[in-house]
Amino acid sequence: MIPFTMLAVLIAMLLSLARRGVFASRVLILGGTPLAQAIAAEITEHPARYRIVGVVDDPVDVEATIRALRPDRIVVALADRRGRLPVRDLLEARVEGVAIEDGVECYERMSRKIAIEALTPSGLIASRDFRKSHLDLAFGHALSLVVAAAALVLLAPVYAAIAALIKIDSPGPVLFVHERIGLRGRRFRLLKFRTMRAADGPTSEWVRDNGHRITRVGRWLRRYRLDELPQLFNVVCGELNLVGPRPHPVSNFELFTREIPFYSLRGVIRPGLTGWAQVRQGYANSLEEETEKMRYDLYYIKHMSAWFDLWILLQTIGTVFAGRESTDPAADTFKPLPAVEVRACPK
Repeated sequence: MIPFTMLAVLIAMLLSLARRGVFASRVLILGGTPLAQAIAAEITEHPARYRIVGVVDDPVDVEATIRALRPDRIVVALADRRGRLPVRDLLEARVEGVAIEDGVECYERMSRKIAIEALTPSGLIASRDFRKSHLDLAFGHALSLVVAAAALVLLAPVYAAIAALIKIDSPGPVLFVHERIGLRGRRFRLLKFRTMRAADGPTSEWVRDNGHRITRVGRWLRRYRLDELPQLFNVVCGELNLVGPRPHPVSNFELFTREIPFYSLRGVIRPGLTGWAQVRQGYANSLEEETEKMRYDLYYIKHMSAWFDLWILLQTIGTVFAGRESTDPAADTFKPLPAVEVRACPK
């Protein structure tokens, strides 16, 4: 038998070689599109698994390229495949054992988000991935209701302590109420513990413009996400699930619908207390960042399952205990009188 120390050394050597990319799959990318560039960027993040051996924008002589580069995998990311897709060459490569993968699917698999710019309306309309069964939706919602109700009972002393600290720290209400967009575009009132002082004038939606208003207790609440606890009431009321796309402010709904591709698809499921986009990227402070989060939201909707929800919840718990401060773009806009003016984020 191989001695334990020798086995440990052998495993360490193999892991070292793997990290250096010795066993990496050789990838040939067909296309010079933004999608191809995004795939190349993702591949550079996984040097132990993949290595780019070539990027071919003009697939005229793909057969010669395949013979010269000897790829293990070919990713097709052409802008217009009509008349340009080298079907015969790809079929021969497939027979020879080379894996052929569509660019959109490759990007989704590697990044765990969806390339919304490469999607087509006709493909989405016919797709079954974004049509969830009533049973799946009902199970997820029922589980959220049970967990939220139990958490409200167990955390009652915590709610009371936080409320007292907020009242002692600064004048104003304990709760911050904000109109958000929920299931199928319906409005609802999201509850949070107030973390900011009253505003003296018109306010922005973004926390980056309101950092000076965050209270001492509010900063601590945001750091450990405790300001989100009142949203368990929203879950019990049926307005939220534990996991789902985070609900956006009503004031930004028209802008996001107009500027973010396929934005309305977020409304096919209930929004969540936490979500895949929240775990992967955190809070957004611009339209570009919201578009990036939309890619993660669509991935979640397409692949949602009980196991996926559990994984997201575990990662969220890890974030809470890590104590990274919340930068929720929807700032507390509490102001005694007059009513606050809310501005949508700029283009």
